[in-house]
Amino acid sequence: MHPIRRQRLFIVLFVVGGISLAVGLGLFALQENINLFYSPTQIVEGEAPDGQLIRAGGMVVDGSVKRDTDSLKVEFQITDYAETVTVEYEGILPDLFREGQGIVTQGRMAGDRLVAVEVLAKHDENYMSPEVAEALEKAGVDPQQHGKPAADY
Repeated sequence: MHPIRRQRLFIVLFVVGGISLAVGLGLFALQENINLFYSPTQIVEGEAPDGQLIRAGGMVVDGSVKRDTDSLKVEFQITDYAETVTVEYEGILPDLFREGQGIVTQGRMAGDRLVAVEVLAKHDENYMSPEVAEALEKAGVDPQQHGKPAADY
């Protein structure tokens, strides 16, 4: 093989290898930063991975909010009216957070509990996260009726 051809081949292989490495690292970074949505039913069925950042949503169960008097720790339950999951959160809850409200949390599973790092509440009476609405529909609940089971209206 001619020395010039060998040099060109080496440069082409080096460029292809560099591009492959960059694409591989990019895909790895994207995989690490993705957080998928899970309904309470999926969490109870064990579909949510332990220790990985996930989003979960549902309606806050009436009477489930327990606040620590000495800190900002809050414990509450979310439901899709089929299953219920306990959420632990330390921080200031959104102003619109209340029982019977549709919310989305972001956090990590720790056993059967979700340790949340962020809690988001819907911004008005008509809006509900598409993921929460879909989870409620799968559970046989009409999301437009604010969490009432389909048989109640």
